[in-house]
Amino acid sequence: MERKPKITVVGSINMDLVTITTQVPKIGETLLGKQFQMNPGGKGANQAVAAARLGADVRLIGCVGNDRFGQDILQHLRNEGVDVSDVEPVTDHTATATITVYNEDNSIIVVPAANHHVTASFVESKREVIAHSDILLVQLEILLEGVQKAVEIAKENGVTVILNPAPIQELPAELIRQVDYLTPNEHEQALLMQQLHDEDISGKLVVTKGSQGVSIMDGGLEVNVPAYNISVVDTTGAGDSFNGGLAVALSQGMTLRDACEFGNAVAALSTTKLGAQSGMPTKDEVAHFIQGGRNQ
Repeated sequence: MERKPKITVVGSINMDLVTITTQVPKIGETLLGKQFQMNPGGKGANQAVAAARLGADVRLIGCVGNDRFGQDILQHLRNEGVDVSDVEPVTDHTATATITVYNEDNSIIVVPAANHHVTASFVESKREVIAHSDILLVQLEILLEGVQKAVEIAKENGVTVILNPAPIQELPAELIRQVDYLTPNEHEQALLMQQLHDEDISGKLVVTKGSQGVSIMDGGLEVNVPAYNISVVDTTGAGDSFNGGLAVALSQGMTLRDACEFGNAVAALSTTKLGAQSGMPTKDEVAHFIQGGRNQ
């Protein structure tokens, strides 16, 4: 039997409150929206679900509120095959993300709440889980001290680290040096380069560019891994889908370029349905999609 890659995600867990609209209101203006949904989200949870659907053994480390949103999200994650043994309820509210979908794109406001309980000491209490992983996947919707502790534990134990630097913030140079792969989008890359112009991050940089695919550095040259052409319904969670796919592919020994192609396929398929997690594909769906693209 093929061994499942062990991927640990340390990150955010939100309830996404999604409004689909044909217009964006100005300040002080009230408009009628087209549709509303509540979907489990958060970059940590999204990436965990993406990797689990692709067949990985996924453990999620994080916090939810001791409220209905938290209970619903935990049950949903269990149903998706994510191990939530290390997700703990706190007295704060579960984090929320208010998402407006307009003209096939989105804008998001996040209220961190329980996510800010993922402190360095909390992550330290999960040391053994991180130490026995193949890949650690982290983002920046939790406290930076929690991210730093997770990366520190991973590197002490030879675990490959992927940092998705979103939402972007100033990062310590030491953290960048410890990370194996950085996966910013173009906006995040621009800000990273401003604050880290003296650091050599070219060998670990994987820049997501939406419909333009992904760029990586290969042998000192920038190489573009093209995106798949697909009819887009909702881009929410596409970046998280890519990161989950990248983690799974790298844990299976793929080259970075092939892993990015796999991640692009996962991201493309995720945009065909509404919601961050609902469109995330399975391993078989991705394989079929990639094979179909190659045969065209």
